[in-house]
Amino acid sequence: MNGQQTPAPDPYFPDNGDPRYRAHRYELALDYRPAPNRLTGRARISAIAGPAALPEFRLNLAPFRVGRVLLDGRTAHYTHRAGLLRIRPAKPLPPAAAFTVEVHWSGNPKPVRSPWGGLGWEELTDGALVASQPVGAPSWYPCNDRPADKASYHISLNTPSAYTGAAGGRLLTRTTGASTTTWVYEQPAPTSSYLVGLSVGMYRTVSLDGAGPGEVLQNAHVPAHLLPRFSHDFARQPAMMRLFEDLFGPYPFGEYTVVVADEELDVPVEAQGLSAFGANHVDGARGSERLIAHELAHQWFGNSVTIADWRHIWLNEGFAKYAEWLWSERSGGRAAHELAAAAHRLLASRPQDLRLSDPGRKLMFDDRLYQRGGLTVHALRCALGDGAFFRMLRDWAVGHRHGV
Repeated sequence: MNGQQTPAPDPYFPDNGDPRYRAHRYELALDYRPAPNRLTGRARISAIAGPAALPEFRLNLAPFRVGRVLLDGRTAHYTHRAGLLRIRPAKPLPPAAAFTVEVHWSGNPKPVRSPWGGLGWEELTDGALVASQPVGAPSWYPCNDRPADKASYHISLNTPSAYTGAAGGRLLTRTTGASTTTWVYEQPAPTSSYLVGLSVGMYRTVSLDGAGPGEVLQNAHVPAHLLPRFSHDFARQPAMMRLFEDLFGPYPFGEYTVVVADEELDVPVEAQGLSAFGANHVDGARGSERLIAHELAHQWFGNSVTIADWRHIWLNEGFAKYAEWLWSERSGGRAAHELAAAAHRLLASRPQDLRLSDPGRKLMFDDRLYQRGGLTVHALRCALGDGAFFRMLRDWAVGHRHGV
């Protein structure tokens, strides 16, 4: 990012995010009641203006009731329409000025509409789950919703005590009162708004066996009746973590958490330091093991190394797809070249109307993008040879760690 020039809006989602400033920390205090699906929140966002003065700035926020907005501790003028919270300082913020905005909101969270259906906050049969990629984060908190604007997060979540509240990051404290429990998480690593994960449900919390001393802490929140199947299906995740650390460099975050929702999900969902799976992904026969590898690989490719805008989504999905093939190859399954050949045969029979480096909004989650992304990475391997290729994989992930 050029320090003298304001970056352009995202070409696929020009109304999401405000490139005229950048956030560097979010402090979210949330109270969630599952039965009425009621969320009350306070966000304190620390930010820095860009190279031009800011007569006003925007946050993305779904149509909640906004109680108050403070700018540097003082009541601020704002409007809130069509998912945009526009805040106008009494006088323009100077270039490069640090400022803090505080927003209080409440209501019944629901997914925001998108070409792929509802995104973001999803009310489950008993609890809730956040699946925000690419533009669902404003369904539950005010944010500068662009992937290149990465910030640290402190999340305090108050729930009825029967429920577990899970978020990406380190659990700092869990405080239980008469009927509610407050879970406090800290994610110090720079995080895109769409990668802030949250889940509330009736879960048992377990550690994954096989993560030895000095290795990455790996926990899971799982419905009790799914634990036997989960224990079998996820038994090789610690070995995956060791392989990916060897191939891609050190795991980029402090810990890794898996959540299994007690209902079916179309696809698993990656968030920073956390991945969510559906009950349908736990069959007791490791039928979704490639997806376990895919979501774990996103912690390096997508979460730590993040795309500047959504045109480049193949960098997230192509490397994660190839990680599936590498896990297969290294764990006694089919070799990557076999899986690449099968993908190539499949793609040869499909329409050739997708440009990998800029697929357009309509095709950004097309299965061909995933397969062709994996094939592009495999083509690099064929061209470079294994020695240079695996050095490149590691250097890319380590050199751009926590960057864009």
